[in-house]
Amino acid sequence: MLLIADSGSTKCDWMLIQDNEETHSFSTMGFNPFFHNEAVISNAIRQNTELCAFSDKVTMLFLYSAGCSSKDLKMVVERALRAVFPNANIFVDHDLVGAAFATWDENPAITGILGTGSNSCYFDGDIVKQAHNGLGMGYILGDEGSGSYYGKILLRQFLSNGLPSELHEVLRKDYNMSRDAIVEGVYMKPHANVFLASFMKVISDNKHLPWVQETVNQGMRDFLRTHVQCYKNYQKVPTHMIGSIAYFFEENLRKTADTMGIQIGTIIKKPIFGLVKYHLKNHFHKNIS
Repeated sequence: MLLIADSGSTKCDWMLIQDNEETHSFSTMGFNPFFHNEAVISNAIRQNTELCAFSDKVTMLFLYSAGCSSKDLKMVVERALRAVFPNANIFVDHDLVGAAFATWDENPAITGILGTGSNSCYFDGDIVKQAHNGLGMGYILGDEGSGSYYGKILLRQFLSNGLPSELHEVLRKDYNMSRDAIVEGVYMKPHANVFLASFMKVISDNKHLPWVQETVNQGMRDFLRTHVQCYKNYQKVPTHMIGSIAYFFEENLRKTADTMGIQIGTIIKKPIFGLVKYHLKNHFHKNIS
């Protein structure tokens, strides 16, 4: 059996393949070796008893995860997987590689991720390349246009009384937000990036407000300038997008990209189905460079 998985910082999607057909899909907590050790990752997988019922039958496993940007970090995830799937040949790589494979249409392209975090790569069908200009710095120094990026802006403006009154009241009344709650969520509890990104629902529910539109558009500009215009041929190839932020704010993304001479191609919320299609067609594994 072939098992394919794609993990962001919030959620991991799994697809089990038997006889070249999708047979079962599963979901677990997302993991990132920057924040999660082997025990946390393996225990998170074991929480899904339906998935683990097939653990001894899986013979090949491809997993693409946020944070797998070095050999050591990939090994953290690989060891955790091996503890759950003892009979599988295991291949672990960066979620950027998974994004490139999931959107591959036989033509060179840039692929961007806009979800809890953000990043990009270029794929020509042979090697997945990432621009080495400070990308992938995480939610503190990077992640432009991501859920954590917008969450930081929203909470910062809440604390400084800079939000429209309607948004301020939503956070205060519906989310019980206060300075103490924000300090606890950002500085005292683990996974601050996920905490920050959780406030995307507030932004999405209030798309009609000019402040939201201006903030989202600025985030799209920051993402495209940092993660797409860094490639010399960005105006000559399409930019495909993966992730919930790109999916739910497609109109903002496409309009902003048009003003910057960027052609947005395919936008998909989840890469897992594209990954299944890619692996059923291509029985080999490529690495990011």
